[in-house]
Amino acid sequence: MHAVIEDGRKRMAGALSSLAKEFARLRTGRASVSLIEPIMADYYGTPTPVSQIASLSVPDARTITIQPWDKQAFGAVEKAILKSDLGLNPVNDGKLIRISMPPLTEERRKDLVKVAKKFNEEAKVAVRNVRRDLNELLKKLQKDKDITEDEQHRLTEDVQKLTDETIKKCDEIFATKEKEILEL
Repeated sequence: MHAVIEDGRKRMAGALSSLAKEFARLRTGRASVSLIEPIMADYYGTPTPVSQIASLSVPDARTITIQPWDKQAFGAVEKAILKSDLGLNPVNDGKLIRISMPPLTEERRKDLVKVAKKFNEEAKVAVRNVRRDLNELLKKLQKDKDITEDEQHRLTEDVQKLTDETIKKCDEIFATKEKEILEL
């Protein structure tokens, strides 16, 4: 029956991992290549992640540099960044594309906290859905006489503990991200 708990642990860890990825893409005024990685550029007619056609780096806290390996990719990368919903303005000097991170306004920071809160709630819903699935599975196992009522009760408690721990981790990750966003 540890397999049921392990499955739940993996699925809940997936929700945490997904939350961390979403948070990494939230712009906090600090430069990070994770902002650029999901952007797709039209590279010879094929949507390609920018990170696969260029080297990305962060020379300082407010700048991201992108160096496409192919001269033909400069325009496509620049266009893809402009089309993204990040509100970034790339500067292409022919050798390098530079993106300066503008400082965030107080209003924009509050909006980002709302977005982060939404991501956190979605992760917690995913965790609760895993709990529901596991509890239904345990009820079915008990009904089919594969486990005893006592085992079902004990495992249900274990699932609840796991759920509580994971939701607490979600909230901790959110609190850290919120602090980072509001930091001037």
